[in-house]
Amino acid sequence: MKLLNYTGSWFVLVLFLILLVWAGVFYFMMLDEIYDSIDDGLENQKLLVIQKAEQNSAILQRDQFDEGNYMFRKILLQQAMNYRDVYKDTLMYMQNEEDFEPVRMLITAFEQNDQYYEMRVITSMVEEDDLIEDLLFSLLLLFSGLTSSILILNNLLLKKIWQPFYHLLERLKKFRLDDPQPIVPTTSNIEEFRLLDQSVKKLLETNIQAYNDQKQFIENASHELQTPLAISLNKLELLAEYPQKEEQLQLIGSVMDNLERLIRLNKSLLLLSKISNQQFSEEVVVDFNTLLQKAADDFSDQAGFKNITVSLVEKDTLKRKMNPDLARILVVNMLKNAIVHNHPQGFVNVIINDSSIIMENSGKTGPLDHLKIFERFYKNEALGNSTGLGLAIVKTITDIYQVTLTYDYKEKHIFTLIF
Repeated sequence: MKLLNYTGSWFVLVLFLILLVWAGVFYFMMLDEIYDSIDDGLENQKLLVIQKAEQNSAILQRDQFDEGNYMFRKILLQQAMNYRDVYKDTLMYMQNEEDFEPVRMLITAFEQNDQYYEMRVITSMVEEDDLIEDLLFSLLLLFSGLTSSILILNNLLLKKIWQPFYHLLERLKKFRLDDPQPIVPTTSNIEEFRLLDQSVKKLLETNIQAYNDQKQFIENASHELQTPLAISLNKLELLAEYPQKEEQLQLIGSVMDNLERLIRLNKSLLLLSKISNQQFSEEVVVDFNTLLQKAADDFSDQAGFKNITVSLVEKDTLKRKMNPDLARILVVNMLKNAIVHNHPQGFVNVIINDSSIIMENSGKTGPLDHLKIFERFYKNEALGNSTGLGLAIVKTITDIYQVTLTYDYKEKHIFTLIF
């Protein structure tokens, strides 16, 4: 959800709650004012009826509300002394409505010619159901108007105010460490946006510098380490050609093995650093079917040497956009891992679907450690010349392209790539 929509939804929710509380308060205040006004009218009407009774005592005989809104009933002195003006709500049958309707009634007592009378005066009042219905309709109308105003405000005024923020987001989405473009500052009168822009600019410049330094270090390390290692290995090969004792040849062979392993380890670590720093920026549509066929052909001699059967099952065509070098490294390392960590007369099955690659292989009995299998330097101790970086390189590549890499064991090792 976008920021403007998120804040707008909260505004609408808070506004709804405020209006709900306001409607309740307003309803009771309005009802109190209505009752107060009606009671004042009943009080005035009581005084007028009493004055009329003093002029015409015949109306004191009216004991029903047949033709008027008042009636009388004789009471004793003791009853009259206990009377207080009482206002109450009641129902009365209305001929025009043909139903009982709410009325407000005043019950009081007065004295006339040494006689005491109870008088009841009524008047129509607003129906609470109608009042609630009208108030609810007005509330919904007000809420709709305010909600529309908030939406218009969000899409016109606030969107314009937040324009520098969205401009900064757009710049960050397009930013690439391997191809940094000039950082154009955002123009804004808002201090927080200017501060954010300056902070992001400083952060990007620091990252670019760190990236360039690290890239330079990797290139220097690659050159400075590979050259003396290769020279040392060549000199040992020349030394081995001279007549040597058996023990000396074994020592030379051991040193050469360690140097070769060090060269492979150096290359793998440098490759990992380059992948992590995203120095492989070019992307094209890669045909993994063709890529796996070529990789299987390249490893056919190695697989044949161990009598390992490699089968490629193409159930569908798998094409994805990614760096071609990383795609080749990905499939080569997985296939090499399946062959190297296999036993003689074993098998490797590669199944290609439209969105996944499944690689099955025989090998060491029992499952591998799910938590460590993709970590650096996790390896089979029986293979002393392994660097333990093959699957770590695969995991790094899949993380960059958000490809799911899983491992399972069902009487065979199963690696799955889900694109």
